[in-house]
Amino acid sequence: MTVILSLLAALAAVWALAYIGAPLLAWTAAAVVYFGALYGLGVIGTTGIVIAAVIGVPVAVLFNVVPLRRSLLTKPIFKGFKAVLPPMSDTEREALEAGDVWWEAEMFRGKPDWTYLMNFQRTRLTDEEQSFLDNETEQLCEMLDEWQITQELMDLPEDVWQFIRDKRFFAMLIPKAHGGLGFSALAQSTIVAKIASRSLTAAVTVMVPNSLGPGELLVHYGTEDQQKRWLPGLAQGTEIPCFGLTGPEAGSDAGSIPDTGIVCKGEFEGKEVVGLKLTFSKRWITLAPVATVVGLAFKAYDPDGLLGDDRELGITCALVPADHPGVEVGKRHYPGAFMNGPIYGKDVFIPLEWVIGGREQIGGGWRMLVECLSAGRGISLPALSSAASKMSYRMTGAFGRVRRQFKMPIGKFEGVQEASARIAGLNYKMEAARVLTASGVDTCAPSVVTAIAKYHMTEWMRQSVNDAMDIHGGRGVQQGPRNYLAPSYQAIPIAITVEGANILTRSLMIFGQGAIRCHPYVFPEMEAAREDDLKAFDKLLWGHVGYSVNRGARALTLGLTGSRLAGAPISGPTAPYFRELARMSAALAFVSDVTMGMLGGDLKRKERLSARLGDVLSQLYFASATLKYFIDEGQQEADLPHMQWVMDDSLREIADAFDGFFRNFPNRFVGKALRVMVFPLGRPYHGASDDLGGQLADAMLEPGAFRERMTADTYVGKSAGDATGRMEQAFQMLVKVEPLYNKFAKAVAKGQTRGLTVTDQLASCVEAGILSQAEADEVAAYDKLRYDAILTDAFEPDYLLNRQNGGHQDKVQEARVA
Repeated sequence: MTVILSLLAALAAVWALAYIGAPLLAWTAAAVVYFGALYGLGVIGTTGIVIAAVIGVPVAVLFNVVPLRRSLLTKPIFKGFKAVLPPMSDTEREALEAGDVWWEAEMFRGKPDWTYLMNFQRTRLTDEEQSFLDNETEQLCEMLDEWQITQELMDLPEDVWQFIRDKRFFAMLIPKAHGGLGFSALAQSTIVAKIASRSLTAAVTVMVPNSLGPGELLVHYGTEDQQKRWLPGLAQGTEIPCFGLTGPEAGSDAGSIPDTGIVCKGEFEGKEVVGLKLTFSKRWITLAPVATVVGLAFKAYDPDGLLGDDRELGITCALVPADHPGVEVGKRHYPGAFMNGPIYGKDVFIPLEWVIGGREQIGGGWRMLVECLSAGRGISLPALSSAASKMSYRMTGAFGRVRRQFKMPIGKFEGVQEASARIAGLNYKMEAARVLTASGVDTCAPSVVTAIAKYHMTEWMRQSVNDAMDIHGGRGVQQGPRNYLAPSYQAIPIAITVEGANILTRSLMIFGQGAIRCHPYVFPEMEAAREDDLKAFDKLLWGHVGYSVNRGARALTLGLTGSRLAGAPISGPTAPYFRELARMSAALAFVSDVTMGMLGGDLKRKERLSARLGDVLSQLYFASATLKYFIDEGQQEADLPHMQWVMDDSLREIADAFDGFFRNFPNRFVGKALRVMVFPLGRPYHGASDDLGGQLADAMLEPGAFRERMTADTYVGKSAGDATGRMEQAFQMLVKVEPLYNKFAKAVAKGQTRGLTVTDQLASCVEAGILSQAEADEVAAYDKLRYDAILTDAFEPDYLLNRQNGGHQDKVQEARVA
């Protein structure tokens, strides 16, 4: 019995030391104390303590005497590590080093610091930013008619272009010192989202100069002369920028661009200077057809060594006037009505001074691009997604109450409520993520977080709009000025594709970059190996071992105790969710370490496995963002079901990702062992209940403060002749007259009225005393709005022909020939 108790005590001690992450000296001291206690209690005698010393002392010396450990243990491991370390190109290194790690690192490392999240102050709009949102942005939205823009003009009206220029919508990120607005990332996000709720074309037009493009690159990297030359014009709208990165053979893999810049001598402004001869063919470049200044990314080469010994200088960015000899712009692609087109150039000579940042930044273009992509990924695309989600929420809720089938609002059908709950839950989740991510961009340049936001929020945009289309049925399918869903539906592929295709972002970027950047040891170990620094590697290696043991012990312990030992920063309804996230964070850290240790460089090719771990990291980020948002919003009662739905859904997504990972791990035994470590008592997460989903769906049908908050900073038409205004006014009037309308409908159903038309039936209700004349008039007014709100557009054939090709059949033939 004593022996069993001794073994249990040893196991408990090992478990406790692993769980708290005790340092090596603490393990050594614990071993000495343990065997000393056994000897003192008579459990082992002199022989036993001698044997323990003979075995234990050399081991303790080996691990604790650093020079000895380094020589006998670390050195052979170091040699093997360097042998299997995959080669890393300069481009890959720059991509990894670019940007900052932020809150996602806490979620990845298995022991999140909730204090940091709770104390993090999200960005608040300044008075100036709020005024711009309420006034200039509102005025712009009032000017926009997306049907006219996309189907009739194929462009923004000229007065809209002028308004955008005059009010400096292109200058939100440019500092005030250069004539810009100097707005925060959150302000840019909110403004773009509001515009997008009215017109995707206008939103894309505004967002591109404020994301990856000449303006941002000049602000961060431009020389003083370049900033003085270009930023005032960009701010005033007298210069329209575009940025040429992608091409026919280089889309998401921008590092493979074939466009070249050859260092050579040439003539510029009547003098012979050293410059670059550019040859390029770019595609899918937004604003290219109307640009006055073109940013270009290309690979620079110096075959004659005019700048030094290096012949391959790397990716470089330059700024070239669109009217510079040899530059060809003006043609259009047609992804939609926003300006998008190709850029060509062959043997275009430019001086070195046109390289963004000057001669010193030749070859530094890739870092520029990766760091500045965070604006598009973290601001613009989440803004588009949020706008589509908010409008799907608001209009679907209104339609679900106005539209009746089988004598009841369709929003009350359980099948419709299932889709409505997704729209509502994802809308809450997306707004939480949009606010936190934009606030993060205001704080640093978080490259992994913005990739997470871009991928998932554009995918949720797809889900929300598809669900809204399903609920609307024919009302969403038939195109025309009345259709407020079709523009978002048609824009989904654009958002999914740009700033890195979603498939690539999920399968390669999120975990591939996140695991290396967020891990406290992996990238430093790789750097130590490349620099042949055994001393640094030794310290990192054994710190890494302790880290892995601790995360594994935490994951198993929290799994066995139902996360009860995990800490939560506050009490209340969020506390259990904080604990569950801490558990899954520990699980991700441990599983990632085992995976990287076993698969090494092969993990890069196991895209489905790495994508699933990326999904876990992403859901941890979104779930923590939701908790933060719920708390920052005052933990309001109306928010509670939405917070719970999001958390239940995120935990289910995490469980699904882990399940797929374990089932498909190459070594089945290890996969099963990992499952036991992460889910020792079985799968604990199953998603939101039907009852909870019903609460979300019901809330969509109700007016009030929560509905306004969940669709804040969107544009809703003010008249019954507007696409969204038509449905909104019908909804608001229904809320007012619904008891009367229900009384009328009940009377009709019971045969208490005469006539076949609403007019006749209402008249008979008045005669029978069921409704007063004033009440009947209210019902009649609502019914007129209701009927108009559910109608779809119909067109004369000549209108459709003229709209598409100007009424000329030769234009149709010309298009076919082209």
